[in-house]
Amino acid sequence: MKALVMAGGEGSRLRPLTSRTPKPLAPVANKPVMEHILDLLRHHGITDIVATLHYLADEVESYFGDGSAFGVALSYVVEDTPLGTAGAVKLAAEQLGDEPFLVISGDALTDLDLSALIDDHRRSGADATITLQRVTNPLEFGVVVMDDERHITRFLEKPSWGEIFSDTINTGIYVLDPGVLNYMERGKSYDFSRDIFPRMLHEQKVVSGFIAGDYWTDIGNLQQYLQANYDALGGKVGITIPGTRRESGVWIGEGCRVDPQAQLLGPVVLGRNVTVDAGAVVGPDTVVGNNTIVARHARIERSVFWNDGYVGESTIVTGATVADHNIIKDHVAVGDGAVIGSGCTLGAGAVVRPNLKLWPDKSVSSGSIVSMSLIYGIKWPGSLFGAIGVSGLANVELTPEFALKLGQALGSSLKPRQTVMTSRDAHPAARVLNRCVISGLLSVGVNVEDLRALPLPLARYATRMGGSGGVHTRVDPGDPNAVLIEVMDASGINVDKSSERKIENLFFREDFRRTGMDEVGTLSFPARTLELYTSDMITALRPRALPESHFKVIVDYGYGNASLVLPRVLANFGVDIVALDAYYDEAKARTFRTDRERYIDQLRTVTLTLGADLGVLVDHDGESFALVDDRGRVIAGNRLLALIALMVCRARPGATIAMPITTPHVIEELIASVGGHVTRTKSDRRSMMALAATDRSSLAYGSGFKQEPIFPEFQPAFDALYAIVKVLELLAAEGRRLHEFNDMLPTWYFRHKVIACPWERKGEVMRSVLDEYQGADVEMFDGVRIAIDGGWFLVLPDASDPAVNVYAEGRTNAEADHLIGDIAQRIETLVEA
Repeated sequence: MKALVMAGGEGSRLRPLTSRTPKPLAPVANKPVMEHILDLLRHHGITDIVATLHYLADEVESYFGDGSAFGVALSYVVEDTPLGTAGAVKLAAEQLGDEPFLVISGDALTDLDLSALIDDHRRSGADATITLQRVTNPLEFGVVVMDDERHITRFLEKPSWGEIFSDTINTGIYVLDPGVLNYMERGKSYDFSRDIFPRMLHEQKVVSGFIAGDYWTDIGNLQQYLQANYDALGGKVGITIPGTRRESGVWIGEGCRVDPQAQLLGPVVLGRNVTVDAGAVVGPDTVVGNNTIVARHARIERSVFWNDGYVGESTIVTGATVADHNIIKDHVAVGDGAVIGSGCTLGAGAVVRPNLKLWPDKSVSSGSIVSMSLIYGIKWPGSLFGAIGVSGLANVELTPEFALKLGQALGSSLKPRQTVMTSRDAHPAARVLNRCVISGLLSVGVNVEDLRALPLPLARYATRMGGSGGVHTRVDPGDPNAVLIEVMDASGINVDKSSERKIENLFFREDFRRTGMDEVGTLSFPARTLELYTSDMITALRPRALPESHFKVIVDYGYGNASLVLPRVLANFGVDIVALDAYYDEAKARTFRTDRERYIDQLRTVTLTLGADLGVLVDHDGESFALVDDRGRVIAGNRLLALIALMVCRARPGATIAMPITTPHVIEELIASVGGHVTRTKSDRRSMMALAATDRSSLAYGSGFKQEPIFPEFQPAFDALYAIVKVLELLAAEGRRLHEFNDMLPTWYFRHKVIACPWERKGEVMRSVLDEYQGADVEMFDGVRIAIDGGWFLVLPDASDPAVNVYAEGRTNAEADHLIGDIAQRIETLVEA
């Protein structure tokens, strides 16, 4: 059998190590990772090999040549532009011939039993066999779902947490029949998991899964690279380590000179011609590349050094990765997690703080302390963005340096001279971080229009009207000690996953565009955003009955800046407003967030005492609200969603209402009973806003995961300010009191529980739920939703916290309690096992 080795990746998340070295040549235990793959292929009798190349292709071809030095026959195909995992394979169709062939990554580390994989493919008669492995965190991989016969039924490439249905992932190692190549055209870009395999499943071809129990790891980022070296040294993967093995797990290459007074603490690998002077200590868990000198009394532990380095006297390097041709002089300290690119010089006495990255050819002066913000990928595994945006403790995790880098990363993802709208709430911490984001954007040549302190709906509106993107900084509504930074696209909605990943890659690589002094961006301050928003809101509402109704409304502004907007609008329609808490006070705003029920009780009392038509409580950021009807009953959460949907459907027969999959089914039945139609969305914030943006003409109303309202007729974003006025107009149009609509709402029996679950167990939990309910009425739209016993439950991994959300609805309170109690107990038992 022939093999194709995928070796064209940039390895962008391994920078600065891969700035000058292609990822397949990154050494693991002093041997390029692709050489380990060639060893594995040869061990299983596969010697006719084709490699696909793109990034620094000449470097790979120069190292391996025709493969004869490595016991194989090696040929190459080069992608001029990246063609995806499958498009690259199509280029090699002529070399691969008309027999089944193996596809394997040239930048992953594995000791997979390839012979067993090939035998399994032949026995199964499958058109394609995919090697699978169960992992603790499937978020960065392609997730796979199989049936009992190991036939694959579903793929998801790099899913969100709501799409984690299993902990079984695609390793990118395949055995394919040649007919698979017929699904592609030469020179076009294709991906196996996104394009080819789903098409094969649609055509009912057999795609089989081979679950491997052998070692496999994707060397996708700097932490994984370091861990792969540790695993190789610890014997967790069956590879050949160059050099002569001595006692205590020490490998010594040819030509090494180790002073008798030096210490080698295994496991340690020394390359060829390494010198270790007296008093030096190397190890444990350390790799030292060829032609490296370790001077007297230096100490290196848990670190990986590439070739041609120098480590000066009494220097200490701990837990670091150091590329080739680096000079580290005497008495230097390099901290844990630091990464140093090729050709750097660290002067005597310099200190490199933990988790710092030095890009190639940097020079650090003697005695300098190199200090930068932490590499936050350690805190957020594989992701900078959470469920909503970028969140962290103010001035501890989200520091000014962090915000500056975020601005630079966002700006570098845009074209020079594009415009970003920035905004914030009125908290001083948000002001500081907003200014740092602005500085980062300006430094990479992006123009900024700073809206200053505005409610979030106005910031989205302004971005949609005049920006290429937007950034809003505010106190995190879920944590009063944290700050949340939301990044928006040109339509004013949160950026999609691909844009998040692009920004993350630029952020972690620190690969920012550099501009000349005359090319930095310009900063301006738009003056009429509030007036334009108010004018457009009035135009969109086109109220007829409202001015004649003379409503009396109690509005609690929650110490937020929604009081800048609502009075302007309502005054135009003859609404008599009694305002509560209508000034900004951050200390009181915090108590508002944490003691919301007390403020609702206050609103209820005032509404009844003054005989108002209704009370309104506006949350701090202007995205959500609650109502109190004229009989003092609170309307919030799903009840508010149901009430507005009912009002809209009565006013607009046949209206389409969008709501997240977590909404009670009874509300869907209510909407249907008045002639409306329901569209379900995923539970993340962006899904609802994206739907509103694409279906503005047909969608009448939508509600977010936390019942934030959207009326696409005005803007495709959560906007409680518009929704409040819209509710008043709908009330006036029907001539009814709010309590009458409230009385029309049915009762539902709905439960929600959050279960603590480590990140690494989420995939296993989802797979176990699927396995247990095979054959049931299962929906895998967002999480796993299963209809059972007249009700349903939904298991949904949390995208921001180490937790799993469970939702359940029954026909009675007892049924709902039993349903959620049963599934929650099973998940808790699994997590604790």
